[in-house]
Amino acid sequence: MTDVKPGMVQRYKLAQRVVHWLGVGSFLILLLSGLALLVPQLAFLAAGGLSRVFHRIAAFGFMLMPIVYVAIVPHDALELLKESFTYTLKDLKWFKHMPAYVLGSTKGLPPAGRINPGQKIHHAMTFVMFVTVAGSGLALWFGQSALGPEGLAIVLSVHDLSMLGLTVLMIGHMYFTFLYGALPAMTTGFVTEDYARMEHAEWYESLSPQTVAMTESDDQTAA
Repeated sequence: MTDVKPGMVQRYKLAQRVVHWLGVGSFLILLLSGLALLVPQLAFLAAGGLSRVFHRIAAFGFMLMPIVYVAIVPHDALELLKESFTYTLKDLKWFKHMPAYVLGSTKGLPPAGRINPGQKIHHAMTFVMFVTVAGSGLALWFGQSALGPEGLAIVLSVHDLSMLGLTVLMIGHMYFTFLYGALPAMTTGFVTEDYARMEHAEWYESLSPQTVAMTESDDQTAA
């Protein structure tokens, strides 16, 4: 049995966490190797074309990420995509509390489902930016000679703006992760019951009692 403290709730499966970290790692390599072409202070990273090699290897991993996700956990992947683009009146009420939430207060925050409305926006925008950065990247990789000067300028702008958007989303994601102590969700797969109630009350209430993890020793003690 996994050594998990009592009162913990499973939030993510191993496959979901692996795909998440694959995305994080490949994105950071893409960002740094791309900046080597834009920031003079990082030009040394592009020496000898090394950054180009790393960029293309990371691009392959980055574009492979959703394919792996769908292949391993198709139901979870499709459910996440659907939820990310589905909004209700409850979500609008949640957004009214967004300013306080950004500052670290969850007082009066309406109960949310498996992903809260803020996460829905993040996932939806990440998906859109992924499509535009991947599409423009493939155009630059395999069709650059056919784009012409104007086409090349447009595709480059789309690519750079998409990466900028993904970078802003990543910074925001990290901010909320550390603000509300959510990192264990993607390292161990579990979150505390208090966190589950605070961020995803409706989801937590829908869980079966068996979902709340107890260690073997605690089970024996309780007996």
